[in-house]
Amino acid sequence: MSFIKMPRGPRPAFRPFLLSSISTSSSLRKRPRSILVSTIMTAQIIDGTTIAKSIRHDVAQNIKAFQAQYPRFQPQLVVVQAGERPDSSTYIRMKAKAAEEVGIKFNHVRFPEAATADEIIQVVKKLSDDESVSGVLVQLPLGPHVDADGTRAVTEAVCPEKDVDGFHAYNIGHLSSRAASPLFVPCTPAAVIRLLESTGVSIAGSTAVVLGRSDIVGNPVAALLRSRDATVTQCHSRTKNIEQIVRQADIVVAAIGQSAFVKGSWVKPGAVVIDVGINFVPDATKKSGQRLVGDVDEDAFAVASHITPVPGGVGPMTVALLMENVYNSAVRLWQKARERKIKPLALDIKEKVPSDIEIAMAQTPKPVAQLAKEMGLLPDELESYGKYKAKVELSVLDRLAHRKDGKYIVIAGITPTPLGEGKSTTTIGLAQALGAHLGRPAFACVRQPSQGPTFGIKGGAAGGGYSQVIPMDEFNLHLTGDIHAVTAANNLLAAALDARLFHEATQTDKGLFSRLVPSKKGKREFAPLMLKRLKKLGIDKTNPNDLTPEEINLFARLDIDAETITWNRVLDTNDRFLRKVTLGRNPTEKGHEREAGFDIAVASECMAVLALTTDLIDMRERLGNMVVATSKRGEAITADDIGVGGALAVLMKDTVKPNLMQTLEGTPVFVHAGPFANIAHGNSSILADRIALKLAGTEEGDSSDRVGYVLTEGGFGADMGMEKFCNIKCRVSGLKPDATVIVATTRALKMHGGGPEVTPGKPLADTYTKEDLVTLKEGCQNLARHIENSKKFGVKVIIAINRFSSDTPAELELIRQEALAAGADAAIVSNHWAEGGAGARALAEAVVATCEGESGFRFLYDLNLPIAQKIETICKEIYRAAGIELSEHASKQLETYTRQGYDNLPICMAKTQYSFSHDPSLKNAPSGFIVPIREVRLSAGAGFLYPILGDMQTMPGLGTRPGFWEVGLDPETGRVVGLF
Repeated sequence: MSFIKMPRGPRPAFRPFLLSSISTSSSLRKRPRSILVSTIMTAQIIDGTTIAKSIRHDVAQNIKAFQAQYPRFQPQLVVVQAGERPDSSTYIRMKAKAAEEVGIKFNHVRFPEAATADEIIQVVKKLSDDESVSGVLVQLPLGPHVDADGTRAVTEAVCPEKDVDGFHAYNIGHLSSRAASPLFVPCTPAAVIRLLESTGVSIAGSTAVVLGRSDIVGNPVAALLRSRDATVTQCHSRTKNIEQIVRQADIVVAAIGQSAFVKGSWVKPGAVVIDVGINFVPDATKKSGQRLVGDVDEDAFAVASHITPVPGGVGPMTVALLMENVYNSAVRLWQKARERKIKPLALDIKEKVPSDIEIAMAQTPKPVAQLAKEMGLLPDELESYGKYKAKVELSVLDRLAHRKDGKYIVIAGITPTPLGEGKSTTTIGLAQALGAHLGRPAFACVRQPSQGPTFGIKGGAAGGGYSQVIPMDEFNLHLTGDIHAVTAANNLLAAALDARLFHEATQTDKGLFSRLVPSKKGKREFAPLMLKRLKKLGIDKTNPNDLTPEEINLFARLDIDAETITWNRVLDTNDRFLRKVTLGRNPTEKGHEREAGFDIAVASECMAVLALTTDLIDMRERLGNMVVATSKRGEAITADDIGVGGALAVLMKDTVKPNLMQTLEGTPVFVHAGPFANIAHGNSSILADRIALKLAGTEEGDSSDRVGYVLTEGGFGADMGMEKFCNIKCRVSGLKPDATVIVATTRALKMHGGGPEVTPGKPLADTYTKEDLVTLKEGCQNLARHIENSKKFGVKVIIAINRFSSDTPAELELIRQEALAAGADAAIVSNHWAEGGAGARALAEAVVATCEGESGFRFLYDLNLPIAQKIETICKEIYRAAGIELSEHASKQLETYTRQGYDNLPICMAKTQYSFSHDPSLKNAPSGFIVPIREVRLSAGAGFLYPILGDMQTMPGLGTRPGFWEVGLDPETGRVVGLF
């Protein structure tokens, strides 16, 4: 903000004026100052012009030096002006010229004079929120209709951190307080002090008189002098005996707004005089008929020891210090934007670890808006869903596109038991260790859990113990409704598919075409998606009336072969009785029955599309490209052929934004997408990973210790989640992992070493609760194979030994030694379940050390290989099978997909998680077996083919004793109880 000279003519006796632009005007510098100096002056001139030039030079050099390290650094000053007052415009041009000289970007925002205060405030607030803007200055006065309250509201709409004029109440208040320091000192008062200091005269202990009491000059100058230990008297027009008071002063600052107000006779001999006045007096020798003078009479030059001229004193310094303020603001904002300081939440660690939900409910999360601010998100990039969860706008990717990604780590595991080995728990514990204990930017990216396991046996996916995502109940239930949206989209497509089958079977070509392209007010028009289908058919007509009967038949009849339909309905509940159903039993369907089935919602291709999409437009295309059947002519039938692709995108438009939550220790977690790990690729979304990698990323010029870490989890063992992560997710995203963390437990390794079956709900055998090094060593073959497989992808391998309370030191050391012998880059025992992030600190340090340098990532197979060969490569290289056996049905499917042009897609194996093989009974590290391929399904929208091995089911069933028995609500608080 700047205050400017009022229009010429009658003027109030006392009023503040802007000095900056007028005093540096080249036209005004023509005043013959030297005549005055040589004839009557004995005082030393304080040359503000020369000092200001030096300041501007230093600012320019500082900007260049900062940009040499950080090329994107660019200070920007924005001046907001209402109307076109000539004097205001002149001052703005002066600031623009100075900004250009020093390397500051200048932006002039103009409003009409009639603009209201509210209209200006709206823009000023946007500028304050714009991270590219370093300083905002409102040029006053505003329009004549804006009163003092409106003016104050406008000036205080400027964020104090960008108030480079230093006039915001926050900065003025801190300037006046001995206990605080302002972010910015007003430029003219700062110029006064800088000019005083240039004389070498000591301010401390001196007697100073300030003439003027405006908030723009007088009051701030008095505060600055007092802060430098001067004894200050502040006078104004109604001060009695003002001459006598001034005569006592060692320092005189005149800012009273009257020409020649201070007489030479008032000035104490040898005093330092700073003339802040701007006054025009008649001068017939000037073309304008007037000249510029200060508040101090010319005869003071013969008395003072040092004095500032007008012009050429305070004025040019004001502009120079404005440039300095803008530069300092830019540096401060640059550093603040890169801080990413997460304030950890303290854990109340109990020796006897309570249940997961008790631990989760005992912790109070920080508000999600606070978390977002700490991690570097802007307010407009957050869409809150209650207090503790939110969706993040994809625009953050554009804002941070310049950053180099942080380190990318996939969390995998050994082949698990039915109880799970704590992969999610390790992901969260490691994120807490990196973020809350090592102070590194750290993000966990996990899948949204399905309601199926939540109310089934396996439980949720929020982690466990003192390494969880919170609020845990919201995480495991509806979250922000993404799974519901996926369910709605999937089932709309299923309904549209069956409806199309019915209508084609019950109508003639003409009747079908007439209903698909109805006449409205005597005119037929194709819907936009219909044009896409016409193009696919090779018909280049756009007028429905121009189609021939043959073209009408091709267009209107999808001619779906019901035997080839692959699209099932879904719901997010384990329900074994829906695995196979008969549709169309009602008489209204006229006998058009067919056998179909239900899948669990997270097995829907819509969910896989969400997980693999790169933006909203990409998701729309992928949804439309989903293949649901084959026509009797052998053509792939897509969602867009049925006309529903756009509607699917509408139902899922909000799902594309990742969900933000937090760990028990207040570090950020992205929860996004939950593709079934057996059927789909079992990884969270590409978009969440990308956003996290940018938030964890670095600027050019940053040191290596600023690098952040993104931990993304792959479902089940490394032979499934990690293999699909590398061969599918990384192909789509273009991202390269730096390392994999493989989670191992004594329990799983003992099971693979020949231990008894591990069954949910039954007590563990003594083998698992007592030391058994022989069985454990035998089972380490499973761990070794996962390490060897991971190395085939060219990534570093870190083994996280998830410690259980019954593990002995000898057992843990044996696993560590076996892991290192198998080629792991590090193997660390971690106790994050019982101790939170502190228990995973050693693991976090190993991750940091191991991830130094660039990634050597590579794919396992070439996409251009035949489908069967790609399947066989995975089976032989990852599972160690001797080969594959395609069923007759699977062989025909491969022929169809190849003919339709889908043979260049990656492979997503659908198999059991309990073995390297297709058979869950084959434990440890089997080899030499033949993998039976029952069928191969196409996910054309998601972009992969998925062979189904053995008797793998796409709809889980509920056990005899599901987890929902314990789940309920506390009648007094309404809180969820019994959830894990």
